[in-house]
Amino acid sequence: MKANELLKNYAAGERNFTAINLSEADLRGAELSGVIFDQAVLDGADFRDANLAGSSLVEADLNGADLRNANLTGSNLGGAILDGAILDGAILDGANLSKANLTVAKLIQANLSEAELHEANLQAANLDRADLSGADLTVADLEQANLNQADLSQANLNGANLEGANVEGTILDQK
Repeated sequence: MKANELLKNYAAGERNFTAINLSEADLRGAELSGVIFDQAVLDGADFRDANLAGSSLVEADLNGADLRNANLTGSNLGGAILDGAILDGAILDGANLSKANLTVAKLIQANLSEAELHEANLQAANLDRADLSGADLTVADLEQANLNQADLSQANLNGANLEGANVEGTILDQK
């Protein structure tokens, strides 16, 4: 299926696109709230400025996808592959990223407040100035991650691996 066909089907009311292959698709600015992309192949797809709020992307392959400034509020990305993905400025508040692979992902100024990142792999991820306030990072792997000026206030870091992470200027208030 091509991107324009997906958008046409979505506009007609279809929401379930489980296991679809949209590698390298251009979906910039698309309105796709509530879409189901579980186990979809979306590697290299361009979702810049797209609205994916309340969507399900469980175990989706978003390797190298561009999600800059995308709205993923309350979305389920459990077990998703986001290694090398660009999520700068993305809104992921309240999103489920449990067991997601975010190795070397770019999350500069991303909003991950109250996000579920339990057992997520964030090795060498760039979380510069990201909002992780209230996030659940239990047993998350943040080895070599850049947390420069990130907000981790009220975040749960129990069992998290922060070996070699840059925590300069990080907010760790645990009120």
